[in-house]
This record gives sequence, C-alpha cells and structure tokens, in this order.
Amino acid sequence: FPPQWHRLPHAFSHLFAGGYGAGYYSYKWAEVLSADAYEAFEEAAAKQAGNALGTLDPETGARFRREVLAVGGSRPAADSFAAFRGRAPRIDALLRHSGMTAS
Repeated sequence: FPPQWHRLPHAFSHLFAGGYGAGYYSYKWAEVLSADAYEAFEEAAAKQAGNALGTLDPETGARFRREVLAVGGSRPAADSFAAFRGRAPRIDALLRHSGMTAS
C-alpha cells in the first residue's frame, strides 16, 4: 500500500497511456486548423485597413461557407481546408495566437 501522503502518482502516464495522447493530438490539430482559418479573416482585415467590420470580412466568410461548411463530409477535411486557404494548414497562427512567437 502507498503511504498516506501519497495521493497521486508523480507521472504523466495519463497522457501517454491508454490512447489519450492520440485524442489530445486531435484537439491540438483542431486548434491549428481553427487558428489558421481565422488568420484568413485577419489577413483580409489587414488588407482593408479602416474597415468598420474588422475581421468580419464578407468575402472570406462566403469562401469559408462555400469551401468548408457547405461541403461538409462530402470530401476530406484537409481538402476543404486547402480549398479555403489555398494551401495546407500551418501552425504559425496558433503559435502567434498563443503568444509563442515574437510577432
């Protein structure tokens, strides 16, 4: 029996044992996609300095609806993302939004 003061094991086995790591990876990948997709709206806002709508760019929103939401599961999600962004996903926006880059 462990001693009374021993409440929890001092290890990270909960993350790496039993498949949880794969689930955690999928959460992080969803964050990458979300941040990268939102960056498209940020880029559109930067091109239209002084736009009262800010990041609510109608053209970008229509493209997101057409290329991601409207097609749903009829094509692979990676293809839908690439159709929306014009490229494969990148981690840069998530790092920036998380304060992990200089800019």
